[in-house]
Amino acid sequence: MKRTVWTFVAAVWLAFSVAAAQTPTADQLEIFRNLTPEQQQALLEGRTSPPEDTAAPRASDNRPAAAGAEDTRRRAAADTQVEPLIPVLKPEDTVLVEPALLDSRAGELAGVERERLNRLMELIRSRNPYQLDRNGQLNLPGFVPIALSGLSEEQATQRLSLEPALLPLNVRLSRLPLARTGVAGLKRFGYDLFDNAPSTFSPVTDAPVPVDYVVGAGDVLDVQLYGSQNRNLRLTVGRDGVINFPDLGPIRVSGMIFNAARQVIEGRVSQQLIGVQASVSISETRSIRVLVTGDVRYPGSYTVDGFATMITALFASGGATEIGSLRNIQLMRQGAVVRRFDLYDLLIRGDTSDDAQLLPGDVIFIPPVGPTVSVDGEVKRPAIYELRDQTSVADVVRMAGGLTPEADTTRASLTQLDQANRRPVVDVNLTQPADAELRVANGAVLRIARLRPQIDAGVELEGFVHRPGPVAWREGLRLTQVIGSIDELLPNADKNYVLIRRESGPDRRISSFSADLIAALAAPGSAADITLAPRDRIVVFDLAPGRERIIRSLLDELRLQSGLANPTEVVEISGRVKVPGEYPQEPGMRISDLLRAGGGLDSAAYGATAELIRSTVTDADARLTELIEIDLAAVRRGDAGANIQLQPFDHLIVKETPEWGSQESVTLRGEVRFPGTYPIRRGETLVQLLERAGGLTTLAFAEGSAFTREDLRELEQAQLDRLAERARGDLANMALQAANAGPGSAAEVLQSGQSLLAELQQTRATGRFVIDLPGLLAEGAGSNKDVLLRNGDELYIPRLRQEVTVIGEVQNATSHLFLSSLSRDDYVNQSGGTSRRADRGRIYVVRADGSVATRSGSRFARNYNVAIKPGDTIVVPMDTERMPRLPFWQAVTQILYNVAVSVAAVNSF
Repeated sequence: MKRTVWTFVAAVWLAFSVAAAQTPTADQLEIFRNLTPEQQQALLEGRTSPPEDTAAPRASDNRPAAAGAEDTRRRAAADTQVEPLIPVLKPEDTVLVEPALLDSRAGELAGVERERLNRLMELIRSRNPYQLDRNGQLNLPGFVPIALSGLSEEQATQRLSLEPALLPLNVRLSRLPLARTGVAGLKRFGYDLFDNAPSTFSPVTDAPVPVDYVVGAGDVLDVQLYGSQNRNLRLTVGRDGVINFPDLGPIRVSGMIFNAARQVIEGRVSQQLIGVQASVSISETRSIRVLVTGDVRYPGSYTVDGFATMITALFASGGATEIGSLRNIQLMRQGAVVRRFDLYDLLIRGDTSDDAQLLPGDVIFIPPVGPTVSVDGEVKRPAIYELRDQTSVADVVRMAGGLTPEADTTRASLTQLDQANRRPVVDVNLTQPADAELRVANGAVLRIARLRPQIDAGVELEGFVHRPGPVAWREGLRLTQVIGSIDELLPNADKNYVLIRRESGPDRRISSFSADLIAALAAPGSAADITLAPRDRIVVFDLAPGRERIIRSLLDELRLQSGLANPTEVVEISGRVKVPGEYPQEPGMRISDLLRAGGGLDSAAYGATAELIRSTVTDADARLTELIEIDLAAVRRGDAGANIQLQPFDHLIVKETPEWGSQESVTLRGEVRFPGTYPIRRGETLVQLLERAGGLTTLAFAEGSAFTREDLRELEQAQLDRLAERARGDLANMALQAANAGPGSAAEVLQSGQSLLAELQQTRATGRFVIDLPGLLAEGAGSNKDVLLRNGDELYIPRLRQEVTVIGEVQNATSHLFLSSLSRDDYVNQSGGTSRRADRGRIYVVRADGSVATRSGSRFARNYNVAIKPGDTIVVPMDTERMPRLPFWQAVTQILYNVAVSVAAVNSF
């Protein structure tokens, strides 16, 4: 009955905690107050089992060795290790607090109070994140500590927000799953040994009997008799400590070590049975009961195998808790300590010599942990270690596994309490015997510093080289001794600009130099072969753009150390160079050096002159910009007068050669004598290009030529996209109007509009340029009708055409054989006539060259007819007046049909 009540209460409480995370009702609070303190604590921790069921195993439990230990562990784990259903806050957790004014009180707050709370909110935000103290309390500036341990994020948020007396603000609290670092993140050494302890301990049946094994009641001895008689006897040691040997009587063996018991039995057999000898062994060992107590995870009585030792019992009981000692594990027998076991001997050196065999009634006691020391930094096993006896700094380092290769043996620190209860920090030089033998007290913290990552006596080679890495430095080391040949560079490496970053002086001021590797290799030891200093960083670039990442980091360093008296040493080059951008200004840097940094001139550069823009600050503290003409040709010849020295912020602009550009080409296809893609000259016309291509063939249909231009295609496509966007908006408005007016014919109009919109969105512009090719050819080159060609133009000249095409709102859009006797309406009738949606008064004809047939008056006039020619396309548009809500759809349909005609002509290639 008691368990049923407890289960009901737990279910109610967990339903509140998990599902709703709301303030408990009065009934729930009353039920919670009526619980025992143990039950209340269990609910807050997320447990659902009654606390009284967590008692230690009773000493009267009579189970086999394996089952006893496993049942005890399983029951203890089930009762005490149930995890909460939702994560809860724990002491020293890190949280983020975001406050806001209470909406319900915002109107009631006076100006002064509101201002105070606003300042308080800013203060709380500025000190984020917060860490709960050891008691699980949140300490916010200006408020009393608020206990939050054991609550979920939602519950903690509600507690902070629903108790104005504690915190008159709306608060959102979030737990930050941050891993602790440094000393706070250290774990106690050795306790994780028992985290994955085995759940069962099978009896040992095949292991040799230890020489110090003590025979006791319950052991089973196998005695083999051989000689004048051969027999196998199986004898059990009784509770009185004797075995009943046939023909010999009782023999007392209890309390003897196995070797002594064996000698006694074999001696009795040889003395009393003439001609018979015996061989004695142990076939089964007894089960013994021991008690594990103290600061152990699962204290209690355990039934273990007769071969069990102290380590076996420790694993069976889950090992020591974090407040239990690992270095003073005591084996007590009849009230006296008979063995002390230091588990560090096993963990650090693998030594089990102090591990003793257990006897019935033994007690293993784990006292509280002794003095501890925290070891952090460059040791192999940073952790919290337990001390025993007098321990020095060197002993602590050995316990921590020794130093790592990155440890600075001259820079360690020891923090511990002195006699005045202060915490002074003592510098420790581990290379000095006196420092290494310093005594370590309880609670001390030993930190081993890491070596600086900088290379002290070396230079660093990186970038576009085969073998990057550090190189040993020596006095007088030069660049060619680090990069001995061009073969050290990767293909396409920039051989003329090698950047060197240098730190100099006690303030480690950054400067940069560049070298021409070709000149340095040509004259080793000369001024071009720069002498290197310790910590120089040599960077080899490639010729492709992409230096910005490395250059940018160096420029940022130069900007950080600049000031009013020493401006940032940065220059820039742009224009027709291979690698434009900003570069560090070197001492004595000139125009030629900046050209070398930019990778040199490219093929389009204007080699005669360049422009240098220089900014200077006058005495009136005004910044003036000066334009300097640079004789680039003289600089390239090596004229020292033209190769002026640069100043900070100089900007060199290398111009492009006039009328320079990539080679333009035009494609001729179809009925041309020599079709193909032709490079063109600037200002060349279409007639001139056709003359170069040999003119047209005898089957050419010049009236149906299709001339397309790329920039026109892009412009038309942009207009189509804008039209589709506008049509989409009009269609949405029409849908709203149709919904208000009722279904009726609006559904049909909406369907038509959606169909047109889909066609419009799928339409792609062709960029067709309507030309009168027969007229151009007749007038020849130089005519004002001739077309200036552009890069990417295409001309397609089809063969002679004999068909007339009818598209649009007809029953069967198709093509017909041209007959001079047929009119426009005749061709429409041959296509089945117009559809119900056709606008018969706006039928128009598109000629083969893309133009629309015209005549005096409107070409859309009713009953208007024109002469039809081979290659013409008759377009029957949709009656857009059937859709009065879309005023501009007439233009949409006309564009769609015109594009369809152009696409049909161009795709006939």
